[in-house]
Amino acid sequence: MAALTIREEEQISAVREFNRFYTARLGLLRKRHLDGEYSLTEARMLYEIGAAPGLTASSLRNTLGLDAGYVSRTLALLTRRKLVRQAASKHDGREKLLTLLPAGNRAVAWLNEKSALHIRELLANVSSKDRDVLLESLAKIRSVLREQGERSVKVVQLTKSNADAVCLVQEYYEAISVVQRDPPGALQKIIGDPSSGVWLAYMGERAVGCVVLRRLGSIPFAAECKRLYVQPAARGHGIAEKLMDALESFARDIGFRWVYLDSHDGLKAAIALYRKRGYLKCKRYNDNPQATVFMRQNLHSRA
Repeated sequence: MAALTIREEEQISAVREFNRFYTARLGLLRKRHLDGEYSLTEARMLYEIGAAPGLTASSLRNTLGLDAGYVSRTLALLTRRKLVRQAASKHDGREKLLTLLPAGNRAVAWLNEKSALHIRELLANVSSKDRDVLLESLAKIRSVLREQGERSVKVVQLTKSNADAVCLVQEYYEAISVVQRDPPGALQKIIGDPSSGVWLAYMGERAVGCVVLRRLGSIPFAAECKRLYVQPAARGHGIAEKLMDALESFARDIGFRWVYLDSHDGLKAAIALYRKRGYLKCKRYNDNPQATVFMRQNLHSRA
């Protein structure tokens, strides 16, 4: 390794000093996370599986940046404790699809509650003004550290279906165990409709995310957002936001007034994203048997 400059040594020292501060302040050095039953790694795995039911073991490994053997051993332990179910993928027997069992869901609910209380205690004596400064600083840190990845992201609207699109949609189906799936050729049909579209997100040359827009024939001036998906290893770079930006811009440009979408209660991260973008709950508008949440957005409110 090349010799460090004095400035680089100072930067590395500052980051390491901050790491030592926040790991101790947040209690990350304790044997059990939040003084509960689980290590920090176990708790994080449970959270990720709960946020994306049907997540594959390999995707979980990529998301957390952990050794394959370590992930396998930890998942085996969580499975023996009846917190996690591992099921072989129908499309790739080498892959394991992960979902939480009832005890796992209860564990995540407890961890979320304890974590919220812990952070509340940390902030108890922090003024409102300083809290704002803290949140802005945290957002800035995250932005700086992921900036390089975001610069390499590009979103492309397809002019014809391709293998990347088919694979990503299939991965989406498996990730959340979709029952009502589109027949073969559906993507090309959507792409061929001038009032619909399919977008892929690329990091470098690799396709890592997708989203679909299709016209809603049952509602005037309305379209439906479907199949929003970002591979777990590519999350944290604002890719879902970029995909939604492209979809909504297209919908607005061709004259749609509303974008509808459906989801289900277990997809908390997705629902939070939609709310952040201005989507509000509405009445059921389709016959999707798995959907429990229905939302729509007035495109003119974001114009």
